[in-house]
Amino acid sequence: MKKILITGAGGFIGGFLVEEALKRNYEVYAGIRSTSSKTYLTHPDIKFLNVDLSDKNVLCEKLRTFDKFDYVIHNAGITKALKKEDFDKVNFKSTQNLIEALNETVGFPDKFIYISSLEAFGPGNEDTLQPIKDSDDPKPISKYGESKLKAERYIKSIETLPHLIFRPTGVYGPREKDYFLLYKGVKMGIETYVGTSEQYITFIYVKDLARLIFDAVESTVSGKSYFATDLKQYTAKEFNNVVKEQLNKKTIRIIFPKLFVKTLAFINEKIYSVFRKVPTLNTEKYKIISCKNWLCDSSAIRNDFGFIPKYDLKKGIKEAITWYKKEKLL
Repeated sequence: MKKILITGAGGFIGGFLVEEALKRNYEVYAGIRSTSSKTYLTHPDIKFLNVDLSDKNVLCEKLRTFDKFDYVIHNAGITKALKKEDFDKVNFKSTQNLIEALNETVGFPDKFIYISSLEAFGPGNEDTLQPIKDSDDPKPISKYGESKLKAERYIKSIETLPHLIFRPTGVYGPREKDYFLLYKGVKMGIETYVGTSEQYITFIYVKDLARLIFDAVESTVSGKSYFATDLKQYTAKEFNNVVKEQLNKKTIRIIFPKLFVKTLAFINEKIYSVFRKVPTLNTEKYKIISCKNWLCDSSAIRNDFGFIPKYDLKKGIKEAITWYKKEKLL
């Protein structure tokens, strides 16, 4: 039985990666922090590795108690931060710590999968609406994106590390929190946009993403990076229309001016900082939601791994909303 370590296992994507690993009969080690939720990590076969990736010495001590992992999926990271420098500390430095600790203790795995983000490349051209390609020059516009790109470049610099990098786009599904707020808005009869309803976006359902990652783990491909989508393109209006259909709701459409949203994000951030919290709408988030073109070319995942999504937006949102309703959240 192959051994796999999945960091960030207590998070949204991490939980589904663990489920896919168990389904494929891996010996699963869930990498979590002491404060991580285990709500969806209840399977009796899951083994836990409680560790703080910010401390390489402690991480080394922990890893010395294990044998080599066949595979590592590094999914841990943060998308929101009270201090902007925390993005670099968590998303880049912790990645560096993990790789160095593996090298100094149990050795590199047969394959190291890094879960990056489309934000590592930044948005595409708003005039041409051309999809972003892996061959393009990355131009991240957020501290989160910069930290992810920095981690990618570090991974690529290590010639002896067999790796694959995946940059998911909008990942949605049960247990997710940000799109859930949009569902709640639609349920209340409000459909909102920033600047325009013609924002061009891409998505991938969380179960499809987990399946893609493990197809890649089990492939012979190494040393490459990919954008991960459901191979389709959408607009923000299309997304809301699907949500309205699934919730059987009519809405009032509100297009907020960018300056208004930017100001609100700034005020939100200042108020929440008093309580040492980060609001969903913050200045970093504004940079992302105010861009018009988040299209990308993900054809390589079909070419290299034979990826065919099982979920389009309609099927995925239907399953997600059904789950939220079952949990009495919608």
